[in-house]
Amino acid sequence: MKKSFLLRLVLDGVAAGLMVAGLAYYGLGNAVHEWIGTAMFVLLLAHNLFNRRWWGQVAQPLRQTRGGFDRAWTLLLLAGMAALVLTSVSISQSVFAFLQLGGGFTARQIHTLAAYWVVVLVAVHLGVRWKRVMLAVRGALKLRQAGPLRRFALRLLAVVIAAYGLKSSFVMGVGGRLAMQMRLDGWDFEASTAGFFVHWISIVGLYVFLTHYTLAWMPRSVNNRPKPLVKEPTCNT
Repeated sequence: MKKSFLLRLVLDGVAAGLMVAGLAYYGLGNAVHEWIGTAMFVLLLAHNLFNRRWWGQVAQPLRQTRGGFDRAWTLLLLAGMAALVLTSVSISQSVFAFLQLGGGFTARQIHTLAAYWVVVLVAVHLGVRWKRVMLAVRGALKLRQAGPLRRFALRLLAVVIAAYGLKSSFVMGVGGRLAMQMRLDGWDFEASTAGFFVHWISIVGLYVFLTHYTLAWMPRSVNNRPKPLVKEPTCNT
């Protein structure tokens, strides 16, 4: 495995970690939240720079079902990130306060909504590439191909994380947040900061799990439909 790819994987992991950390606005405070967001977007620019060849393939014909799903979802992720960046600059009180854009309540609502949707979009984006990520990790750790026992243990762990992520979705009110419903309750960071991050990491794991195994069951080719049986003509003599 190339060292450049490993570096990209590490940077992407740091960006994902910052994304989750950014959700803890009330625990970190506004200034820390804004600097975390700024660092995440710098890493996002680096991610797109490393993967610039992908953008040159957007207009090319599709050959695989997975490729079509990935293309559509990545464009949705781009839209979500754009909304997050634009609103974060407009409502900034620290990093970009000198711009004095004065974003109001609507901009804050859009920013919050985009933030939670970006978490889901990034998790699905990661799920599409999960097999490649696992191969890279195995190569970095110089592990042999997993045997039946280790494969079973890893899949069991994945199921446990997904199940806890499902529970965490209700605890954190993910459905309501994605539907832009106002919540009066907040997370008590003084009681359990670790609990907040465990819940959100498991929620990301849930969407990675669902995406990875859903795509694994889908036909890979867009032309993978069964062909109708054609009866050979008979020759009457």
